[in-house]
Amino acid sequence: MSATATPAPPAISSLAPLKIPFFRMLWIASFVSNIGTWMQNVGAVGLMTELTPSPVLVALLQTASALPVFLLSLPAGALADLVDRRRMLMLTQTWMAAVALVLATLTLLDFTTPWLLLLLTFLLGLGGALNNPVWQTVTPELVPRNQLPQALALNSVSFNLARSFGPALGGLLIGSFSAGAAFLLNGLSFLATIYMVWRWKREPQVTSTLAGERVFAAIRGGIRYARFAPPVQRILVRGVCFTFGASALFALMPAVVAQRLTLPTSFYSVLLSCMGAGAVLGAVLLPHLNRRLTINWRVTVATLSFAVGLLGLAFVDNKVLLSALLVLVGMAWMLVLNSFSVGVQTVVPRWVQARTISLYLLTIQGGMALGSVVWGSVASRWELPVALTGAAVWLGFSTLLAFRYSLSNSTEALDFTPARPRPDLVLDQEPAPDAGPIIITTTYHINPADRPAFAAIMDELSRIRRREGAIRVGLYADLAEPSRLVEYFMVESWEEYEQLHDRGVSREEADIKTLARQLHQGPGKPVVARLLSEHAPTELAARTPMVPGSTRLVASTAGETPA
Repeated sequence: MSATATPAPPAISSLAPLKIPFFRMLWIASFVSNIGTWMQNVGAVGLMTELTPSPVLVALLQTASALPVFLLSLPAGALADLVDRRRMLMLTQTWMAAVALVLATLTLLDFTTPWLLLLLTFLLGLGGALNNPVWQTVTPELVPRNQLPQALALNSVSFNLARSFGPALGGLLIGSFSAGAAFLLNGLSFLATIYMVWRWKREPQVTSTLAGERVFAAIRGGIRYARFAPPVQRILVRGVCFTFGASALFALMPAVVAQRLTLPTSFYSVLLSCMGAGAVLGAVLLPHLNRRLTINWRVTVATLSFAVGLLGLAFVDNKVLLSALLVLVGMAWMLVLNSFSVGVQTVVPRWVQARTISLYLLTIQGGMALGSVVWGSVASRWELPVALTGAAVWLGFSTLLAFRYSLSNSTEALDFTPARPRPDLVLDQEPAPDAGPIIITTTYHINPADRPAFAAIMDELSRIRRREGAIRVGLYADLAEPSRLVEYFMVESWEEYEQLHDRGVSREEADIKTLARQLHQGPGKPVVARLLSEHAPTELAARTPMVPGSTRLVASTAGETPA
């Protein structure tokens, strides 16, 4: 991996996205909402400790907040790709405002019980889980592509500034009034975001005349896309490995402050504020680092810096030095997650963007959850320094993944504008949307000497077919005419095929097909046929799909047309 990026991109100010009026207003609204969320978290913990001495119920607050992410992350991403994103944001923000205001009212009237607090925290988490994937897709729509790293860094600044001030403001508010006042302000903070989203005049999106993908089918499509998209796979692997190790800091830092350093809880808040300050500093330095370092080197240096911070947390006793190391950790955390976030939003087309983001968020949360359990168990058995050192060593070894899972090829400027539309469908009769499966064949005539090269091209095309929605792919040779090769792919229904057809031919697919057609030596162009199953779906479940040409499974619904 090269240490410097060549050629260097033009300098873009870290504050450039704030010159875009709507992004600026939404950023301010998001900052206010983030502060409200942190006040809500502090208020919920404080109220639960007042309502019950049970440490289990206090711990369940974190579970009530995190569980919706695991339950709804993938469905939320599918919905965000299927419905109008502006309306979905309005719905989720209104839901969270309503739940927070209900909790505030009940608390101010002294009607809140521990289990009611858990229930309302869970309902608030449901709104957040549905909101997160669609919220992540808003920024790429508001800012130019070359300003996306700066915009996401500013979003990180918003979160970290809120994390620095929100708990303190929440504690002050609870001390002066009550937890109900914190809940009330949190509910009101959502109104700023709701107003900004209401004012968003989103450009009209091209809508399909189809009934639309079903949610579960859309989830499968998103997972299938990630499975056959190497750039997405590289980001997910690097992301889960990083958060698995980094989770040790978040899981064990409170114990380090209380047990190893024997300092008051206020010093834990100081360390959180240092992390927030580091994230802000990282955002300021981001344009400079983007010009000087490739993404692989940014992630590598930041990961090693985070590992140094873990070692400091394990062995450093000096409060000033430890605070400085936490500033470094905050910078590293922001740089790594910014690189992953930019990458996952730029390596997929818009039609599957929210689903990919939801899968990424689920992976990150999974790494954090698993790592917290593992490093917590290690600390319980072999003390805190051992666990923190083990996490630091893990992060150090994880940088070697840059050789196998390079991010440089994952975040290059990709153009998802269709290279060309697919040919118009000419049918004797339009199949029902749920009719299927559908097999699409393309017949080539290839010189036997070119068959190995052609097969390699078809392997790459098969990956794209599966990524775009095919459930089966294949390449067959005619035994009676060896130069005649038939490439095919199968989709589950006519509706899914029309969705694929309407998206057009991607540039990657067009380039591969150009290579294949250069080897085609038959009379005329390669010929495409679309074949529809004649069996009812209940019968198909008990049968094994046959290869093209089988009269037992498929029958042509349209004549062959040039590719």
